[in-house]
Amino acid sequence: VQLQASGGGLVQPGGSLRLSCDASGVTLDYNAIAWFRQAPGKDRERISCISRYDDKTRYADSVKGRFTVSRDNAKKTVYLQMNSLKSEDTAVYYCNLYYHRDYWGQGTQVTVSS
Repeated sequence: VQLQASGGGLVQPGGSLRLSCDASGVTLDYNAIAWFRQAPGKDRERISCISRYDDKTRYADSVKGRFTVSRDNAKKTVYLQMNSLKSEDTAVYYCNLYYHRDYWGQGTQVTVSS
């Protein structure tokens, strides 16, 4: 199972980034893809998820109203649009799916700093 996360980088506070999670190599019948992040010294935190077959999405309180998750089923890609970024959003971001167990993509670093 291959999940490819990309789109991270350095951005100033208040800026935006869009992360992508390429699931085109996944053949499992998963139900949803989630985004997690892990800041230095902190536990990995689930921040958003999106259902594969309907419009259901969920967000952690820490990102609600600033981040938007979406998907393009034709491209088998899930996106995380991150707006109004704050320094506390600095972390490695991972995409994840669960099918009998967790599958993780490699992380992409997001650094919010002036």
